[in-house]
Amino acid sequence: MGLNVYLSGEIHTDWREQIIDGAQGLDIIFSSPVTDHDASDDCGVAILGEEPNKYWHDHKGAMVNAIRTRKGIADADVVVVRFGDKYKQWNAAFDAGYAAALGKSIIVLHGPDHQHALKEVDAAALAVAEEPAQVVEILRYVLTGALPS
Repeated sequence: MGLNVYLSGEIHTDWREQIIDGAQGLDIIFSSPVTDHDASDDCGVAILGEEPNKYWHDHKGAMVNAIRTRKGIADADVVVVRFGDKYKQWNAAFDAGYAAALGKSIIVLHGPDHQHALKEVDAAALAVAEEPAQVVEILRYVLTGALPS
């Protein structure tokens, strides 16, 4: 059994790389949104043309990015959603809600300081982890049945 895992959320730390590196040797295909912040913000106007109004600039980018996000979540067996400390990640909360609506298995990743704010998101998840290594161990267990040593 293999897994398709979509890594959603915070883009300012290396949590994705930690999970991908930790999962070496497991039958997992990883995907994620575009994590280059500037490219993600500007893709709509770079491809479809400039917008004088910042709202439409952002709207074009959000629509183009949604093509990748919807495909990644729809194809995923497991969606990992990371909420970081630096920014309010409304997009991550939206991705978690979208994944829940599609009946996807969700692992939420955040620190204890977000427990109250994310209680509804956490309630929709099948696991709530605080560290990327815990996500790796969950994925390893799902695929192999092996507990951490």
